[in-house]
Amino acid sequence: MKQPNPLPVSPPEVGATLQKMRLKRGLTLEDLSRAAGVSKSMLSQIEREKANPTIAVAWRLANALGIGIEELLAGEPKSVEAIHILEPHETPTLPGNHAGYVLRILGPMELAGKYEWYELTLAPDGALVSNPHDPGTMEYLTLLHGALEVEVDGIKKKLKTGGTARYQADKSHAIRNAGKSEAKALLVVIHR
Repeated sequence: MKQPNPLPVSPPEVGATLQKMRLKRGLTLEDLSRAAGVSKSMLSQIEREKANPTIAVAWRLANALGIGIEELLAGEPKSVEAIHILEPHETPTLPGNHAGYVLRILGPMELAGKYEWYELTLAPDGALVSNPHDPGTMEYLTLLHGALEVEVDGIKKKLKTGGTARYQADKSHAIRNAGKSEAKALLVVIHR
């Protein structure tokens, strides 16, 4: 009886694929690190084939790149689909559970650092507090439901449902849930 071919004993080398996909999207190691929640040094090691990612790390990297984990592990990127749907669980998310917020990254990763857009959910008393971004950065916050207060450089304003706050994000700024129920908003960040 003939024995089946054994499986390869070494894991797939994803470094070159990861680097090719990252560069194709115009992302730096730092951009991908921030989006995937993986350290820059680990990304560098993976790309240089000095380390292999765990399944959890590969999943986070694939989500941050907007691809399926199988594409990252397969080696060669697939051709671009006419319409690509991200399921809710595939949308990269930055949880700020300790501060009562969740940021879902809605924009494509190749635009990170230029144009970014998010769905922001804030629990009652939740806050997204930010240090100043790069000079000239602007944020546009549209409240979908709930009650929000925006603070920029010590100045506070309340936002009504459907309203949009436009403000300089190169100063200390914060978005706080000023109500007793969950608030949801769309947040666009434009870096200049």
